[in-house]
Amino acid sequence: MLQSLLPFTLFALVTSISPGPTNVLILAHSARAGLRASVAPIVAASTAAAVIVWAVGLGLGEVLLRYPLAQQVMSWLGVIWLTWLGWQLLRSAGEPIQSAEQQPFGAISAASLQLINPKVWLLAVAVIGVYAAPGQPVWQLALVLLLVALPSMTSWALLGAGSARWLQSPQRLRRFNQLLACLLIASAWSALLL
Repeated sequence: MLQSLLPFTLFALVTSISPGPTNVLILAHSARAGLRASVAPIVAASTAAAVIVWAVGLGLGEVLLRYPLAQQVMSWLGVIWLTWLGWQLLRSAGEPIQSAEQQPFGAISAASLQLINPKVWLLAVAVIGVYAAPGQPVWQLALVLLLVALPSMTSWALLGAGSARWLQSPQRLRRFNQLLACLLIASAWSALLL
């Protein structure tokens, strides 16, 4: 049982730490609000991803495979929402880090993002298709993903929080937010088009 979880753990690490919409937003949020304010979104996003893997393993993946139009609609809605978030980040590119007008990226937003994030659904279907062994409880895969995603997203938050001091310059902040906005939009569209 442990031997079958080792390859999945490596897969979970690579997918959890690679740049994607959630990691980019966690980075931006922690640069603005700090590490402490990013704990709830990290836990919510990691938990939501694990729940999606668990749900796909229990049969939701079959529904998505049986009705490809539903999967396409979910993907398009997710990409549209992520593009809107990227546009908002781009529009606020020059706002000071401590801006009171900045909308928080809280736990509900982070969990909701996972529900419409095409990368998470593709990950869940791949996990169940490749790593779910006969007789292995699906919750084990979901738990491993959760335990790997938490420190992976935390590393993005640490990177963001560590960059806050450097971002006190309005010009640097503008460039940083523009870069993050472009990465967010590119990661959303690449999940849909590739």
